[in-house]
Amino acid sequence: MGKFPEAAARLFHGIFVCRKCKTKKRTDVNKILAKKVSCKKCGGKSFRPIKSKK
Repeated sequence: MGKFPEAAARLFHGIFVCRKCKTKKRTDVNKILAKKVSCKKCGGKSFRPIKSKK
């Protein structure tokens, strides 16, 4: 199977993972950097980008 850029964007672009409870959240990068987004499960404000498999 080939890799599609549309599928990669849907799976990995704009998805961040909470550093405390590992919950996924889809949002904008600027909101993450400004700490305007909180986790829906634990209320934390520190996120990391989701890792893509190589």
